[in-house]
Amino acid sequence: MELHFEELLKQITDFIKTEATTETIIGEQFQLGEFKCVPVIKVGMGFGSGGGEGIDGKVRKGEGMGAGAGMGIEPIGFLITKDDEISFLEAGKSHGLAAAFEKVPELIEKIVTKRQEVEKETV
Repeated sequence: MELHFEELLKQITDFIKTEATTETIIGEQFQLGEFKCVPVIKVGMGFGSGGGEGIDGKVRKGEGMGAGAGMGIEPIGFLITKDDEISFLEAGKSHGLAAAFEKVPELIEKIVTKRQEVEKETV
């Protein structure tokens, strides 16, 4: 049986190039009021291959091979920036992305409060 490992390796490399991009791992930046938010995502990949052949004496009975790949993506949080400050808002393991979105009202409240303070200072 002839295994084409170079071809398999090229296919795996092409898969990684297309799937494990910065946008897949980090995500697209978005604006939330005065805050810039970047989702952070953990990517895991697994690959496997195997082959074999069955021989009965000098007569070949059969051969086979296979390969597979799998990928998992898990949101782990957000990088949040405002001016020179950077913080990380973790999406809890038990709640996933929902935990991060629970913080959105709190972030909006902080933005509103800060704007009110600035407006009072300028008056």
